[in-house]
Amino acid sequence: MSTQPLLRPYRMGTLDLPNRIVMAPLTRMRAGSDDHVPTALQAEYYAQRAAAGLIVTEGVAISPEGFGWADTPGLWTAEQVRGWGRVTNSVHAAGGRIVAQLWHTGAISHPDLRGGARPLSASEVDPKQISVTAAGRVPTVAPRPMTNDEIRQTSADYARAARNAMDAGFDGVQIQANYLYLLAQFLNKATNRRTDEYGGDIEGRARLLFEVVEAIFGEVDPSKVGVKIGPMHETGPFAANDETLPMAEYAIRELGGYGISHLLIMGNTTDFTGTPLEPLMGDGMFRHFRPIFRGTLIANTDMDAERGNRLIADGLADLVAFGRPFIANPDLVQRLKTGAPLAEIDWTTVYGAGPEGYSDYPALQPENA
Repeated sequence: MSTQPLLRPYRMGTLDLPNRIVMAPLTRMRAGSDDHVPTALQAEYYAQRAAAGLIVTEGVAISPEGFGWADTPGLWTAEQVRGWGRVTNSVHAAGGRIVAQLWHTGAISHPDLRGGARPLSASEVDPKQISVTAAGRVPTVAPRPMTNDEIRQTSADYARAARNAMDAGFDGVQIQANYLYLLAQFLNKATNRRTDEYGGDIEGRARLLFEVVEAIFGEVDPSKVGVKIGPMHETGPFAANDETLPMAEYAIRELGGYGISHLLIMGNTTDFTGTPLEPLMGDGMFRHFRPIFRGTLIANTDMDAERGNRLIADGLADLVAFGRPFIANPDLVQRLKTGAPLAEIDWTTVYGAGPEGYSDYPALQPENA
């Protein structure tokens, strides 16, 4: 048996993982354009990667209101649940484990994806990012602030999507509370200017996150619910500010008391130099949050075998998520085990339709292992 920490088994919640290699969520735009139903091609793609200790799906929209990226899947209709059932059956038949990432894009959506209606968010603040529509990439617009009834409905939509995920055969769910999307828009003081109970101080801006977690717990056991969250430094209103790190610390500390199955934290994806997050560059992100969250911690971003093994050996992470390497290497676990070279990604086919650059990357042949 290999002595690599990445290849040691791990117990996460109710799941026994044969290794500590996680397939990170990767948006690939292969779902039905109109019905947002996962396809047989997606079932093949995920099953090819079932040797991972755990697969986290691409972001899955929880509702029509939460949908906000062309050709991505949903989890609010019976047809979508059946489509995901084909995916989970294929992954399980190949010996894998898979959880659904629950996604509300908020202000990152666009009127072109919503029949002309403005997207919903905490406040009327244009995030100044890019929306991905059927016609291509376009600038975001100022969203419409959600009413309190719409906020409560959103928590209910998360709960329904979580129940649908379990009905589809998933081994659990992960709440997307990171990056640029709805829950992060509520957490960020630059995009949340509300003066009611969902705005104001750190506790108010975090209220929706915890209401979503608790709503999902009404449908799914906490041991099957994870969260992706962490501080980031992006452009526009998502540039790191003086409350970015305190908010992340507060949210992650509180989540540690909920008994969730895991926390996925991304390292820096941009240069933190000169920002309030500068000390978190490199391994600093995981070194900072490991004492704050004592449950299962998954480290993500710019991982290779050497770094992943070191993070686990040093106790800074329990599992390591690989994103881009899984695109061109369906057999990534075997390649990491043997030290075989990794195939290169064809970036022109990462987003699009059909098997090219999706399910047609070959596995390593035995003579090349």
